[in-house]
Amino acid sequence: MNTFDNYINGEWVASAHTSKNINPSDITDVVGEYAQADAEQVNNAVAAAKAAQPAWGASTPQQRFDVLDFIGSEILARKDELGRLLSREEGKTLPEGIGEVVRAGNIFKFFAAEALRVGGEHIPSVRPGIEIDTMRESLGVVGLITPWNFPMAIPSWKVAPALAFGNAVLLKPAELAPACSWNLAEIISRSGLPKGVFNLVMGKGSAVGNTIVNHPDVAGVSFTGSVEVGRTLAANLAKRLARVQLEMGGKNPLVVLDDADLNVAVNAAINGAFFSTGQRCTASSRLVVTEGIHDRFVQAMVERMKALKVDDALAPGTDIGPVIDGAQFMKDESYIELARREGGKLAFGGERLKREKNGWYLAPALFTETTNTMRFNCEEAFGPLAGVIRVKNYDEALAVANDTEFGLCAGICTTSLKHATHFKRNAQAGMVMVNLPTAGVDYHVPFGGRKGSSYGTREQGSYAKEFYTVVKTCYVAAG
Repeated sequence: MNTFDNYINGEWVASAHTSKNINPSDITDVVGEYAQADAEQVNNAVAAAKAAQPAWGASTPQQRFDVLDFIGSEILARKDELGRLLSREEGKTLPEGIGEVVRAGNIFKFFAAEALRVGGEHIPSVRPGIEIDTMRESLGVVGLITPWNFPMAIPSWKVAPALAFGNAVLLKPAELAPACSWNLAEIISRSGLPKGVFNLVMGKGSAVGNTIVNHPDVAGVSFTGSVEVGRTLAANLAKRLARVQLEMGGKNPLVVLDDADLNVAVNAAINGAFFSTGQRCTASSRLVVTEGIHDRFVQAMVERMKALKVDDALAPGTDIGPVIDGAQFMKDESYIELARREGGKLAFGGERLKREKNGWYLAPALFTETTNTMRFNCEEAFGPLAGVIRVKNYDEALAVANDTEFGLCAGICTTSLKHATHFKRNAQAGMVMVNLPTAGVDYHVPFGGRKGSSYGTREQGSYAKEFYTVVKTCYVAAG
């Protein structure tokens, strides 16, 4: 059994305890044993980051470009190998796994270029004889806490801008899927980055995460995970006035209007609701359908769902892989039972599937006769589950779409330019999709939501600098 250590101050450091990383497609397959850092090791990593950050913050844009470009190039060169590892440890299909790795490589390439574009402004003063300049400086030591559902992309879209803008990093990946982050750390260890600038501390949120959040030398924390943890984390960071960036849950609507192209609508719903086993914060778990197309839409959805292949993530032709682990599987089952108790009608799926390998296989579930007030349609299950909500017209569809505590993504399928334009302007979400799945975003544009889905500045794209930098305004008397 291979054991994989933490990476602290440029060295691989063992821990007293390890955790097994289990393949959800085959629970007899152990990907490896990964070190579980304790509070002392986290404190050592913070000390190393604090010591290394000033020099890295003063490094040239070319130095930062070279490091990030190296990382991105190696990720892309190893996309097949790393994509296979990702699918093995997380359970998304091999094409999805490879696609995520490519996205991660492109993210590092993008932020390599962003390191060259960091600039400021020269602003004329309202007073004569005074010059004003603004510049951006590094935030300092940042803690990055990432989830298991995108184990390569999300660490990349946090680590890359953090390094590009001169910060020192502590990366804490999810316990269920640490292998991708470990491999990212191994690549970074050979990139020419000075020791201490990047540190990998794996382990439990209660030990590693809490130590990062409460450490006085950590200037900011970027977190992706559950609403409950995010709110607690934000409250703790606010007590010491540290910067915080949260990406949390979603209960995203996909509106289907009578005038929609049925095939386009079904493709968007199948992809958005069920691909990646529905384990995406951008998944469209509420399908808001007007009554004129409702029955045809449901029938077409069921026919498509019958044809989906749920199997080993690495098997050729698999459309949907397994649920990440037994605890999440039980959670999904509990929401299926909840939908039944609340009066939903199971149109298809929802049962555990037996396959050649012993894994957490769940047939995607579609419920009809649901309402927006059901808990099933209010709470994020984070699985391949969707409820169809019948509405009379566009106005009711928009109202239902917005009637949620979340606001990450919202989609609409329609051939009406009028309705598409109105929806883009009035959907209460950070991202809006027209005739596309709610899940699936580019790596060079801002990512984030509203209401209970996000808190703080946007991630990705040029907007990432708002979290990872501090603006300084400088006045100079010219005379």
